[in-house]
Amino acid sequence: MCVSAAHAADCTLPAAPKVDWQRCYVDERDLSGHDLSGARLRETSFQRAKLVGTKLTDSDSYRARFVSAVMKEARLDGGVFAEADFTKADLAGASLKQTDLRRARFFRASLRGADLTGARLTGADLLNADLSGARWTDGQRVCAEGSVGQCN
Repeated sequence: MCVSAAHAADCTLPAAPKVDWQRCYVDERDLSGHDLSGARLRETSFQRAKLVGTKLTDSDSYRARFVSAVMKEARLDGGVFAEADFTKADLAGASLKQTDLRRARFFRASLRGADLTGARLTGADLLNADLSGARWTDGQRVCAEGSVGQCN
């Protein structure tokens, strides 16, 4: 059950825009193609979940955990993913435009061909992250093939 002193989310609600899944566990679920735009996903766990093509635009995903999640072609535009954990996540081709990724962890994540235009990456951990072909935060530069841990 998702219970906190000030807030209780209903973790049994179906995937939908603006759903409140704060502090829920949706590990290993297949949410591919679902629309979770504007959802409240603070501290929610999506470990090993499938989120292929999932729409997470404008979601509040502060400190959410996407460890080993498959998020190819997902849309995270305008969302708050500060301090989120994307360790070993596959974000190939994902859109992260104008996304708050401050202090997020991308250790060994794949961001191949992702769009990071306008993303805020202050303090983000990109150690061993594959940025090959990713569009960088300035919206102009495309990271060279073999860019690991930084955009070359």
